[in-house]
Amino acid sequence: MRVHQWIKNLLLFIPLLLAHRIFEADTLLKTFIAFVSFSLCASSVYILNDIFDLESDRLHPRKKNRPFASGALQIPMALILVPFLIVASSLLAIYGVSWEFTFTLWTYSLLTSLYSFRLKKIAILDVLLLAGLYSFRLYAGSIAGNVFLSPWLIAFAMFLFLSLAFVKRYSELLLTISSNNSKPSGRGYYASDIEIVQSVGMASGLVSVLVFALYMNSREVSALYQHPQMLWVVGMCLLYWIIRVWLIAHRGEMHDDPIIFTVKDKASYLIMAIVFCAMIIAAL
Repeated sequence: MRVHQWIKNLLLFIPLLLAHRIFEADTLLKTFIAFVSFSLCASSVYILNDIFDLESDRLHPRKKNRPFASGALQIPMALILVPFLIVASSLLAIYGVSWEFTFTLWTYSLLTSLYSFRLKKIAILDVLLLAGLYSFRLYAGSIAGNVFLSPWLIAFAMFLFLSLAFVKRYSELLLTISSNNSKPSGRGYYASDIEIVQSVGMASGLVSVLVFALYMNSREVSALYQHPQMLWVVGMCLLYWIIRVWLIAHRGEMHDDPIIFTVKDKASYLIMAIVFCAMIIAAL
């Protein structure tokens, strides 16, 4: 079920947090239920993905240890878990949040399934969809909490997550090269593509910081923050973090998933703490 991956779904709370409505009890409860529903739905897709990727996972130095690839779990277990998780997540969405969120959840499930079964094998389209799926969580959070989703946030998120998606592919290509292979299994890239993957990925990350800098001078900021100049601290932290992530990836020290790397990285926690404090000061 990859419960550790559920941390990605904390993105559902971001629209609520940035709208300064995180302390509204009813809205927070609905968003929490949406988080649980989204996580169960994601787990169902993870299981299906592992079943369809058995052969390529068994050839991967780390993914070969996944339960189905290693043989620790038998495939019939998936036939029990997948429908249970889908039904449980749908019921939570329908009765705990809203029908609008439920349709959003089903749309996410469909897009994730398309990515897992086919689209992740198509170069460029795979990272665009992966970035879109991360950004889609923000949209789902805005639906669950009935919060306006700023176009600034969507633009920033798309470029940031596109950069992280390219980090993921870059790390896979580095591993491919170190294994003396020409192409990673199940992907649409070749080892020779590594330079363009790195270039576009770094550029996307820097563009996300540019979007944030432009946002700091918008009318929306004046309505939400008393001291918007403090947001420059946030911008500098983002710039540092993105460059650091790419530096670590370049050294071959990046985890398969940059989000999981962030969870285990002490420096990322310090940066998040500084960002959080800066935003609070800016809002006061």
